[in-house]
Amino acid sequence: MRESVFYYIKKNKLAYLSLYILFVLYFLAIFADFISPYPYDLQHRDSPYHPPTQIHFFDEKGNFHLRPFVYKYELVDPIFKEYKINTDIKYPIYFFTEGEKHYLLGLIPTNIHLFGVKEGKIFLLGADNLGRDIFSRLLYGARVSLSIGIVGVLLSFSIGALIGGISGYFGGKVDNILMRLSEVIMSFPGFYLMLALRAIFPITLSSVQVYFLIVVILSFIGWAGLARVIRGMVLSIREQEFVLAAKSYGASSLRIITRHILPNTFSYLLIAATLSIPGYILGESALSLLGLGIQEPYASWGNMLSAARSISAIASYPWILSPGIAIFIIILAFNLLGDALRDALDPKLRKNL
Repeated sequence: MRESVFYYIKKNKLAYLSLYILFVLYFLAIFADFISPYPYDLQHRDSPYHPPTQIHFFDEKGNFHLRPFVYKYELVDPIFKEYKINTDIKYPIYFFTEGEKHYLLGLIPTNIHLFGVKEGKIFLLGADNLGRDIFSRLLYGARVSLSIGIVGVLLSFSIGALIGGISGYFGGKVDNILMRLSEVIMSFPGFYLMLALRAIFPITLSSVQVYFLIVVILSFIGWAGLARVIRGMVLSIREQEFVLAAKSYGASSLRIITRHILPNTFSYLLIAATLSIPGYILGESALSLLGLGIQEPYASWGNMLSAARSISAIASYPWILSPGIAIFIIILAFNLLGDALRDALDPKLRKNL
């Protein structure tokens, strides 16, 4: 019996772990409103650069508490943002507690959050310079950074696959024109082309408009290389018997390309898409880091990293690098999963698994 692709992924422990990591990260992004204790834009001006809050089950006397709690952090040096833990004041952590109103999955209005404190503050990953909870902003930012990779790949790969299919199927002048166009786009350095395209549009755009603009820009840059590869695959597929049979019963060229030829490139497209998503995440992060992407107060991993451009800030408040760690993890997970998919879908490589 022929084993499924998932079977081979399970045999690759790193890829299997990556699959779980991706599932958890996307789950956290989808339910960010419910899981995060605070809204992404809620500022605690009395707690700038608040250090990560430690969760305790034992108090300073060694007594065990069934309900976890956090101690109160007091700002003792407003200039250097130094805090002191006051062990005399404890704030119990409650689950399914009431907080700011939000819309679960964007549809159901509720004010219930997964966890929180009724008094005091809880910052699992610390706070930024405005006292905003980095953990909450990390979850909300994941919606932008993770979805932009999926949407961008779907758009650019649809364009690239269709143009590559048309080029390889018709050949001749159509092939020459489309391939020369793709070569022109590929000749420009991707990052600088991305900056130039973004600079054309005004900086006063809303974050929603910027989001779709980034998707379009990244898709415009990313389709050319894929189109050339698909074109090469289509040149051989178009000579297959099933394509000739489709021509014989009068199927249109567009139908043959979309229904008979391109589905036979699905294995390559799946692998290439998995390996390309990190590039789109990095592209959005780079634009937002430079102030050309998602604008404050909306959160994305890129604009959250803008606070880490100062060496002194990183040395004093290392928790502001949390978005960078998240980007590293997601890129590594996609690359490991893409490599496993490549090995699982290639019959020659399956023998080594």
